[in-house]
Amino acid sequence: MNSKKLGKEGEELACRFLRKRGYRIRERNYCSPLGEIDIVAWDKGTMAFIEVKTRRDNDYGSPQESVTKSKQQRIRKIALTYLKKNGWEGDCRFDVISILMNPGIKRVHIELIRDAF
Repeated sequence: MNSKKLGKEGEELACRFLRKRGYRIRERNYCSPLGEIDIVAWDKGTMAFIEVKTRRDNDYGSPQESVTKSKQQRIRKIALTYLKKNGWEGDCRFDVISILMNPGIKRVHIELIRDAF
């Protein structure tokens, strides 16, 4: 499985995972000129901007470790454009979903990190 397919499958798993926990998905792959946010969802009156990171193993660190400071800054800027475009002035936060997926043994570990940054 190539990395693009792995990422897409990870996002599907993340959406199912979030829905089971009461999140309502508003948008997937929200794009702006600054980049993309994987998932935008409601969680009990809070707008959550969610970055999904999927890996096959921890050989190069955990998935969440790849959400660097510069990536966080870019996501914040994209989220600001989303909030302005949609006229949202309420609470928001940034979550990360870390997924370890080993297709060979069909084992998946999903971790939600609320208020990740």
